[in-house]
Amino acid sequence: MKAIGRNIIIKTKKEDTIKKTDGGLMLTGKQRVDVRYKEATVLHCGDDVRGVKKGNRIFYDKHSGNRLEVDKNVFYVIKDTDVVVVL
Repeated sequence: MKAIGRNIIIKTKKEDTIKKTDGGLMLTGKQRVDVRYKEATVLHCGDDVRGVKKGNRIFYDKHSGNRLEVDKNVFYVIKDTDVVVVL
């Protein structure tokens, strides 16, 4: 699988942890509205991407990207402008 142009293929970090709110509600990582960015690992970068490399851990806007399922594995394709932090 190879990204083209300014696209980045990522694998998101599992967010199965359960958090308890101040009001006592139990929320999974997917239900948390206070978190705007998600963590992921970069699998491949397009030729026009700068500042991000394969293997980097990144944070990106959780509302961006498109889901891609290949051989029962789920990946996401995002634009390089959606990356906010490279670790």
